Amino acid sequence: MIQSAVFPLSPGFTPDPADSLEPAGRVPDYLKATAGASLEAAARLAKLVRVVIFGGTLPASLKLAMGRQITQQCQARYALAHVQRLAKAVGGGDPRTALAVRYATDLTRDVHGVSDEAFNTINTRFNDAQVIELTMVTCFFNYFSRLTIGLGVTPEPWLATTAPKPPKQELSELTIARVALASDAELAMAATLLERAKNPAASSLGIAIANSQRAMVRVPDIHEAWTTPTRPAGSPPLPVIVPRTTMLQVSLAVSQANGCRYCVLHQVQGLRRQGVEIGKLLALEKSDSALSPDEKAAVDFARKLTKTPGAVIEADRLALQRFFPGPAAFEVLHQTCRFAFMNRFTDGLRLPSEDEAVKTYREVYGGNFSEKGRKMR
Repeated sequence: MIQSAVFPLSPGFTPDPADSLEPAGRVPDYLKATAGASLEAAARLAKLVRVVIFGGTLPASLKLAMGRQITQQCQARYALAHVQRLAKAVGGGDPRTALAVRYATDLTRDVHGVSDEAFNTINTRFNDAQVIELTMVTCFFNYFSRLTIGLGVTPEPWLATTAPKPPKQELSELTIARVALASDAELAMAATLLERAKNPAASSLGIAIANSQRAMVRVPDIHEAWTTPTRPAGSPPLPVIVPRTTMLQVSLAVSQANGCRYCVLHQVQGLRRQGVEIGKLLALEKSDSALSPDEKAAVDFARKLTKTPGAVIEADRLALQRFFPGPAAFEVLHQTCRFAFMNRFTDGLRLPSEDEAVKTYREVYGGNFSEKGRKMR
């Protein structure tokens, strides 16, 4: 198959050697396609893949088994090929793997798919920090599956004849602890968040520390790789490619499709802070008629990639490109994939909504988020 015309490969990208899972000179196409839109995004993605699989306190073999199941569920043929190849190179096994794979299966199927009984069973074999890590791993592979589908990459010819170069995983004493011991890195990350919380107005949502951050901090290396940009501190801001309101409409549509209470409230709050009128938000409960043509194109693409990722084809990418040329299409794609992650993390763990978000939602809709409003359109 020919690579997507919307996300062409950038042959010049080379990841940091510390983050590369391949020998020098060999770069997977998902990084090349990302680099075609943003070199910084490609560098961040390379680090994220390495840290999620080989960081934390759980063995890579267990996490790759979860990844194999999730990529199969999402019909992400490219991602599955890379996961299987890495799993073969890593080898090993963990007696808790079947339980972890079941957790990944249920959470991938539905952001509310893990029953209380299943969650209680997980808690008997993993401590609290490890349950959060299991959740983040599940969320990541949902993100990665949709990203590779959206990019239109297909398995490289060299996959079958070469071996990857996975790093040696250094598992610490935290791996076997029956209680969640706070690591030095976790304490340092928490201190950083508390320092940022002194200026809540700087947050796009006006929330000092989001509850999602309070949970993710229990797995500091994955939290850092997921949330921290690769640009050096003090760098000038990048130009806005896609309007903030459009990005929030995308994440709202994904969150509504998944029925994610926590993220719906956040996106509504974000849209109100951007000046979107209550009348438009009320109208969007019933139809897309209040969206502009470019917002509608972005939302249509996001919903399809969310609900039926394996059904996304080149025509869908081209339809998006008509309104979002070049790197703008990647921004919409990436926002969609990020919320495949966030919806499962926040509602999967039943994180409570912050008071600020609850107040804004009540002001807009005259009540609390209800079962009736969980899945829209």
